[in-house]
Amino acid sequence: MEGFINKIEDEQKRKDGFVLLEMMKKATGEEPILWSSSVIGFGIKRYKSPTTSREVDWFLIGFSPHKANLSLYISVGIKEHAAALKKLGKHKTGAGCLYINKLDDINIEVLKGMIDASLKREFDK
Repeated sequence: MEGFINKIEDEQKRKDGFVLLEMMKKATGEEPILWSSSVIGFGIKRYKSPTTSREVDWFLIGFSPHKANLSLYISVGIKEHAAALKKLGKHKTGAGCLYINKLDDINIEVLKGMIDASLKREFDK
C-alpha cells in the first residue's frame, strides 16, 4: 500500500494518505486492501441493497487520495454524523463520502471519533 501512496504526486496528499492509512489501520485492526484501482479499504462487509436485494462485498471504511481532494468512506450514510460534521472543519459531503482537501483543514480528533462511531455501529449489527 505504501507504494500506491508514494505514487501520489501532491506532497501534502501523500503525507495525508500515510496519516489516514495508519489511522484507519489502528481503528480497524485490519490490513489495507486496494479496491478498484484507487480506493484503500479496511475490513470486509457484505452489503445488501435495500432496493435491488443485490449483495456485494465492500470495505468497512476507506479512503481515496484523488487529485482534487481526499475522499473518505467512513459511513454508508454520512449524514448520520451531522453533529460531528459541524465540528469537523472545512469539508464537503456526498451520499456516503466525506471530502476534504487536506487534514490540516479539519479537526483530526473529530474525524477519529466519526471513524470509531461508524465502526462501532458496524460491529454492533
